Amino acid sequence: MAQELNADFLIILTAVEKAALHFGTPQETWLDELTAAQAEKYAVEGHFAPGSMLPKIQAGIAFASSAPERTALITLLEKAKDGVNGKTGTRIVG
Repeated sequence: MAQELNADFLIILTAVEKAALHFGTPQETWLDELTAAQAEKYAVEGHFAPGSMLPKIQAGIAFASSAPERTALITLLEKAKDGVNGKTGTRIVG
């Protein structure tokens, strides 16, 4: 829908503040910003749970890749304002 509305910014709300590599393990690494290509690589490598973060990452990739200057943000509802202001969340850029 965001693509059809020609939006530049998509916010995807979830239960965690940011997406992470190795989520829930001692090697957990929170992701601040990544390109759609980096996000796709991590997705293919299996870093995001299929019933959880993976669909959000895939939606972010699709949106960010759909036109120049588009950004997808993944974050908590409570952190959405901070995310829009660049203070938190995971941004996927085209």
